Order: sequence, then structure tokens, then C-alpha cells
Amino acid sequence: MEFNHYSVMLAETIQELHIKPDGIYVDGTLGGGGHAFEVCSRLENGHFYGIDQDDAAICAAEERLAPFGDKVTILRGNYCNAKTMLEEQGVCAVDGIVLDLGVSSYQLDTEERGFSYRFDAPLDMRMDRRQTLTARDIVNQYSEQELFHIIRDYGEDPFAKNIAKHIVRARAEQPIETTFQLNEAIKAAIPAKMRQNGHPSKQTFQAVRIECNHELEVLRSSLDGFIDLLKPGGRFCIITFHSLEDRIVKTSFKQNENPCTCPPEFPVCVCGKKSRGKVVTRKPILPNPDELAENSRSKSAKLRVFEKAKEEIGLKGKS
Repeated sequence: MEFNHYSVMLAETIQELHIKPDGIYVDGTLGGGGHAFEVCSRLENGHFYGIDQDDAAICAAEERLAPFGDKVTILRGNYCNAKTMLEEQGVCAVDGIVLDLGVSSYQLDTEERGFSYRFDAPLDMRMDRRQTLTARDIVNQYSEQELFHIIRDYGEDPFAKNIAKHIVRARAEQPIETTFQLNEAIKAAIPAKMRQNGHPSKQTFQAVRIECNHELEVLRSSLDGFIDLLKPGGRFCIITFHSLEDRIVKTSFKQNENPCTCPPEFPVCVCGKKSRGKVVTRKPILPNPDELAENSRSKSAKLRVFEKAKEEIGLKGKS
């Protein structure tokens, strides 16, 4: 199966990166290389580093970016290790960073990867197939309480408690091995009249996938490190696809812009914390109508941008 090179909010991301022809750029979620191709097209003496943990994405991106030759370095790994991976390449600072946190169309559309509730396939959902934990392990081995918390917190499903109960009940009869078996357990837990708004499995599948790949922990632990990597004036563009991710990014960007912990009534800052830059996007950038019409998967996308300060900035007008 061919890798879909469609990239969500491509034009907006490229515009916000402010690409310099001699700059160094990083894409921590390389995928099929859609964003990467556009970045590389604008480089002259610059260099591009692409990171992905999915072996299929690496193969697709290598082919896609081959025309750019030695301007490109592709590394396999999780973006949470980007700083170390780049240091091993002799890179300590970069001009721009892109993260596109969505599950790729390739992953969703490749049946055997087990990401989608639309195909009957083994429960897998691993973005990095070198890891041992799979969606099957989570569904069959986690306790009912653990499943409830995951589906409630990561899927934000109002029927989380009942879904967890039905999963445990179903697996007591036989292990839940496939996506369609999981669909049946979820369907049984949701009243028929409440199944009208989209597929009943959508939120539970999202929750299990997030748990399987530790997506929120990885995101939360990586943002400050990426801002560390930026050169003065460098930009960090992140595309999120659900409220949990967006909330983490929004909070992190805000804290990096204003980390001061002094009470508001203090006339002078005594905590000594300096702003690391500014949030460029007070409100997230959303897909334009044309993109929404062309690609329904872009409808929940939000782009936020942070720009590294050219020098440390005092806070609240304090010294």
C-alpha cells in the first residue's frame, strides 16, 4: 500500500515556520514526508532532520525526500528523544520544528496495523512495532478500573464505565483479539439511541491508542526540550487533533511565555524566571474551508506556534 503524502494544514505550517534557506529544521513526526518535502524545497544551504518511530513512515519518507540528497537526514526514534538524537548528529540548535500529532492516514488505512475500527484486524495500534505492548494487551490484561480511567480520561467517553464493564465481560468468555470483537463489546455498552453521533468505537479506540503509545506523556515531556533546541527567533509549530493534546500544548506555550511564579501584587519579580519567547497564535489556526472539504480528517486539527525569544525577557515589566 502506498503512503498517503497528504499533510494537514500544510500551507499554514510552512508560512508560520518562516523558513530560512540556510536554516536547520526538524520534523519530529515525519510520516510520509509531506511537511518535510515543502521545507526541503525551500532550503539552499540548510539541512533537514526527520524523525519517526514507524518503520513504514521511514521507508516512505526516504523515497519521498530522495531528490534532496544530503540536505536530509532521517532518524528512527520517538520524538521525545529528539534532543539526544540531534546532539549525536552534532546539532545543538535549530531554526524550526514541526510536530504533526495525528495518526497518519497510512496507519489508519493499513488494516493489519489495527488502528481503525473500520477494518477487522488484529488489535495492535503500535506506532513503533519494536515495542512489545499492543492494544490487545491493554484490552485483555488491564483491570476494569484501569480501562475505565483510560476510556474516560483519554477518550472522554461518557459511557466509559459501562464500556470497561462490557470489555471485561466479553473477554471473560474469550480473549478480544480483533478490532471487530472490540467494536461489539463497545456497541453493547452504549444505548442504541446514543449511537447516532458517529461510530460508537471512536473514542475508545483513541483512548487505547493513546495508552498503547504513551502519547500524552511523550508530548508533555518533550515540549520544553524542543523549545530549548530553538535558536533565538526560531519557531515551533504543533498540529494537534484532540482537546487533550491541544490543552497540553496551550498550557506549555503559555508557561514558557510567562513562567513567573510571583504573586500578581509583587511590584518586582523575585522568582528570577525569564520568558523564553512568545505565543504567536493566541487562538489556534484552524483548517481552511477548502481543506475541510477535501480531507475530513483535518476537521479537528489545530495549529499553535511558539517563537523563541531573541534574548531572555523580563516578566510583567519587572527587572
